Amino acid sequence: MAQAWGELARQQKIVLLAPELPRDPEFESGAPRIFRCMVEDARKFLRIDAQRIYLFGNSMGGYLAYDSAMFESEYFAAAAVHGMRIADDYQWILTRAQRKTPIAIYIGDHDQFFPLESVRRTRDLLQNAGFPVHYVELEHHDHNYYALADKINRDAWEFLRFKQLKP
Repeated sequence: MAQAWGELARQQKIVLLAPELPRDPEFESGAPRIFRCMVEDARKFLRIDAQRIYLFGNSMGGYLAYDSAMFESEYFAAAAVHGMRIADDYQWILTRAQRKTPIAIYIGDHDQFFPLESVRRTRDLLQNAGFPVHYVELEHHDHNYYALADKINRDAWEFLRFKQLKP
């Protein structure tokens, strides 16, 4: 993930934290707090604008980005997700958000794990609940984020870069 964002991060002076997290459902509930702790640790050494801290997640990382955007909505300014939806039995997480976190969603029209219709339901769920959503269906694209990482990252950065928490 860090390599996929590397060049854009250098050009735009983005502080990039790209943790490798276990793919364990028991880890999910703690992930939003862990992300926050990582950023706070980084802030001891780097200049990070507290009003402009963003999430980006691919696949399972997208699931954790949705979690963090809801459970830590007053900490993360916005999120972008590739190749993931909010499961029907997990829609309750929207009720945990203290603010309507802006979210960009990227999905391939040939994603082998998440059919377009399921991700469209996530888009509609978020929009109907008042969340600002930027939704992009990628033609001839499957679940492989890295195949289109440059294109996705540029679009995600254009979405994220001006989003900020209100002081």
